[in-house]
Amino acid sequence: MVSKIDLLSLEDYEIKDLLKKGYIVVTVFGLGHVGLPLACAWLRAGAKVIGVAKTEKTVKTINRGENPVKDELTLTPIVKKYVSEGKFYATNNGIDAVRKANVVIIAVPTGVKWRETGKPIDLSILINVLETVGKGLDKGKLVIIEPTVPPGTTVNIAKPLLEKVSGLKVEKDFGLAYSPERTMAGHALQDIEENYPKIVSGIGPRSLRAVKALYEVVCKKGVIALSTPTAAEFEKIAEGVYRDVNIALANELAKFAYLLNIDFEEIRRAANSQPYCHLHKPGVGVGGYCIPIYPYFILHAAYKHGLELQLVRLARIINESMPEYVANLALKALEKINVKPEEAKVAILGLAFRGNIGDTRLTPVVDLVNYLESYGIRNIVIHDPYVHDNPTRYPLMKEIEKAIEGKDLVIVATDHDLYTKILPDIILKHCKKEVAIVDGRNIIPKEEIDKNKITYISVGGLRILKNDR
Repeated sequence: MVSKIDLLSLEDYEIKDLLKKGYIVVTVFGLGHVGLPLACAWLRAGAKVIGVAKTEKTVKTINRGENPVKDELTLTPIVKKYVSEGKFYATNNGIDAVRKANVVIIAVPTGVKWRETGKPIDLSILINVLETVGKGLDKGKLVIIEPTVPPGTTVNIAKPLLEKVSGLKVEKDFGLAYSPERTMAGHALQDIEENYPKIVSGIGPRSLRAVKALYEVVCKKGVIALSTPTAAEFEKIAEGVYRDVNIALANELAKFAYLLNIDFEEIRRAANSQPYCHLHKPGVGVGGYCIPIYPYFILHAAYKHGLELQLVRLARIINESMPEYVANLALKALEKINVKPEEAKVAILGLAFRGNIGDTRLTPVVDLVNYLESYGIRNIVIHDPYVHDNPTRYPLMKEIEKAIEGKDLVIVATDHDLYTKILPDIILKHCKKEVAIVDGRNIIPKEEIDKNKITYISVGGLRILKNDR
């Protein structure tokens, strides 16, 4: 399947021409929220693609021409088209897939060990894949690492490991590049192809030339080449840490807004009218397999150099405390309607970590449920029209009317667009007469709250309490 192409010896225009004409074979390790959109982007750029998946279920699903990533609906017709044309297939034989490829892309998850003290870095999946890649590697191929990693990973871990296993030398025999994914669940393919420039770096000039030329075909927004893989690794983490710190600031300011009984969203909109201010929104917490993890990567890397990143660590502490804070707001709301926690009937609206998707990876709603349970609240149902896998032990319902029927308390935990349309008078119709709302995403229209005289507490600061009217 693979032709003998030495990507390191070709000029830019030759590499681009080979890709557009379908002579480049790309193997992608990982066919999840990042890997499958990447595979589809390369297919549309002209490559033939081999996907390497861990599970036989994913392999069979793709080889039937079906899309296993439910949140990325735009991939469905692409998978079907290129599988039927024989240009895309999946396998769990990674070594063979590397041998057949000109370009090897690693898009597997990295993370931290959440249950261990200090949350140590977990690069075990990446290291296992690198060993597999090394066993199938030969001259002329290019390896691109895409997952977020601690700065220094490509140079200090990937390079020596690949050279040791393959017996080849980087830059002389094969290329090695780091190019961080910059996607968001729900529109990952669009992010790759259209929304953002692609960050690329190479272990040396030959690797950089090859990865830059290839991604200039794939990405319409162009390519930004950084000086070293370590710089590119740092850049990706900086993006995530910026958001984490900003969200932590929003959460802190929203807590103060609560004490003043003012709406932080009003403040946020006004403040952001100034071009140098970009306040984010407060919420139940930060989820997903990105922002909750990236700060630990840079904290660990900095610690090795004797540096304590205090602001980064504090932001993590604040954001990880938000499920407990919202659970305490729930207790206040129940107290105002004279319902004991152990007698309360509660509906949580939303289980996904972000609106309008079904992704529950590291969703803060799980922690919220655990805190509610620790306070004696056991009668809980969860509504989410997008989620298929329920990481809690409480019922997951698809019909919102049934979920909120007869409830004392409704907690909005995810900012699905659907919930902005659920006006309080509809909640009143299905809940008990004395119902309370905790708006963990600050999205319910406040004028409707006041009109219907509902006990309401928002993570965004505003509270309209029964006994305060």
